[in-house]
Amino acid sequence: MLSTTSSLAPVALAVLLGWTGALKLFGSGAARQAPKTALARMLSSSERAVLVLRATGLAELLLAAGLLAAPRSPLPGAATALLGACFLGYLARARVIAPESSCGCTANDSAPVTWRAFARAGLVLAGGAAAATASAAWWTTVGERPAASAAVLAAGGVLLTALSADLERWWLLPLRRTRMRLFGHPLAGGTAGGKQVPVAATVQLLENSLAWQAASPVVRSGLLDHWDEAGWRFLLYSGLYVEEDGEARPVSVVFALDATASRDTAGAPAARVSVVDADTGEPVGVDLAAVRPRDALPVAG
Repeated sequence: MLSTTSSLAPVALAVLLGWTGALKLFGSGAARQAPKTALARMLSSSERAVLVLRATGLAELLLAAGLLAAPRSPLPGAATALLGACFLGYLARARVIAPESSCGCTANDSAPVTWRAFARAGLVLAGGAAAATASAAWWTTVGERPAASAAVLAAGGVLLTALSADLERWWLLPLRRTRMRLFGHPLAGGTAGGKQVPVAATVQLLENSLAWQAASPVVRSGLLDHWDEAGWRFLLYSGLYVEEDGEARPVSVVFALDATASRDTAGAPAARVSVVDADTGEPVGVDLAAVRPRDALPVAG
């Protein structure tokens, strides 16, 4: 089995490098994602980062062609192992100087560098070393052991797919949807027969309501307290209301929603909102439509 894996390593690597190389060289994602990558921070230029990504993509495509066409030569495998080592060094540096940035490994993934990027680069290094020392061409192995070859290539494909964050929409999201169909939504537990839903489900419903959009400029805290009464669930937040004369008035913002409703069970449930003085508990006449929205925080990176 070890010799079969070594002989088929060029095929798996060629698929991986051909895919990532084509995305970098021909795809529009390289130019779009370059400013968000750690490479742009290292080079202090998005334009130079795009050029490096394009050049890396070309190198990956050439290595993919070499791995497929000349599997008996150690040069494509050795060069691939060297590329994997360079990837590992780059990722380690990226984690130090820009941990929140993406690596640009596929020119499509905008997620920060995680262990999966390191694992994939390590597989490129190990696969390149295996390809450089393979004792037989991959087509010979496929012809002599077709069943074992299919199993090895399938396992390699599953592993590489699991280590590619930008492929999650093809396998992880359908898997999660299937799990929810079989076992139910984690926030929808206990909704059958009109039973109350978890508080987290009510908060999620509230934060997607028009009442929250209207009152959010006044709200200054997370959820402070909650209680149920007569089929309603009340959610308490602290707030700050700036009156017309410029005086800031501490208030409490109370929302009321159906205690049995969630985003999965309700069509358009009513949400009530009240603003009361934090000290006296007296209602405050606030025209929520006239409250100035708060400035949004800038996006880092």
